[in-house]
Amino acid sequence: MPQSEHELRLRERLGRLKNLSLLGGAKLSGELERLQRQIDRIGEEATDEEIWRKVELARHPERPYTLDYIARLVEDWFELHGDRALGDDGAMIAGLGKFAGRTIAVVGQQKGRDIHERQKRRFGMPNPEGYRKAMHVMELADRHGFPIVTLVDTPGAYPGVVAEQHGQGAAIAASQATMARLTVPTVACVIGEGGSGGAIAIALADRVLMQENAIYSVISPEGCASILWRDAGQAKKAAAAFRPDAIHCLELGVIDDVVPEPKGGAQIDHDMAARLLGEALRDTLGELDGIPGDELRRRRRARFRRLGVYA
Repeated sequence: MPQSEHELRLRERLGRLKNLSLLGGAKLSGELERLQRQIDRIGEEATDEEIWRKVELARHPERPYTLDYIARLVEDWFELHGDRALGDDGAMIAGLGKFAGRTIAVVGQQKGRDIHERQKRRFGMPNPEGYRKAMHVMELADRHGFPIVTLVDTPGAYPGVVAEQHGQGAAIAASQATMARLTVPTVACVIGEGGSGGAIAIALADRVLMQENAIYSVISPEGCASILWRDAGQAKKAAAAFRPDAIHCLELGVIDDVVPEPKGGAQIDHDMAARLLGEALRDTLGELDGIPGDELRRRRRARFRRLGVYA
């Protein structure tokens, strides 16, 4: 199988790092291991059926949500509420707590387990109030030097009329701009559905991770099928075409690493899924330690400006 351009770039970077003296110690060694994992996973080509299975697993109703991971990974959790303008948004979780011995800020979308919670949280689709709450917590973390972890799990931002009247598009853009300006380490992880602007609004981070059975795309398979074939029932065909699964997102350079899940999916064992996610977050935050804030911001902006460039 011919090597993709992204794989060639990864191998070139891996070669350069191997030729460096180990001045960076464990951090450099960790970067070498991360790059090798990426190269190994890119070679794992998925079939169309396997891609659709990823879509189903990403949407599984028993899959762990943001609050499930917070309960297992974050100590002394204190959730903050409200956007200081219109109200609180149940679809967006934001607060402070301790992870791996340090204070961090956590922002993430939250779906519901039963019909009442799903209505309250709008199936994890935030209003502008939710993004303003997230920005408030991110700015608070930046002021006090706390790393930020975001957990992405949304079909997209809420598409209602009131949300548009309250400035949905502007809120998504402002959230991205806020993340681009941050001077603290930021790590995003797609833990379920990563849908369109509603996802990228809290995923403009120094490192973007993705769980093994998550999906990340600019549009849902059903939305894509409705546009291309005027038939949402062609969703499986659409997913096979644009490949929103983790391996292909890694190959495209949209994400930096894939977080393994328990065999069969994260819904099988929430505790193990949290342990695997916690290990990935701890290692990734460790790689970002010691990098000056201005340099973090410069690298982050350069990284996202490269995405989608066709030459």
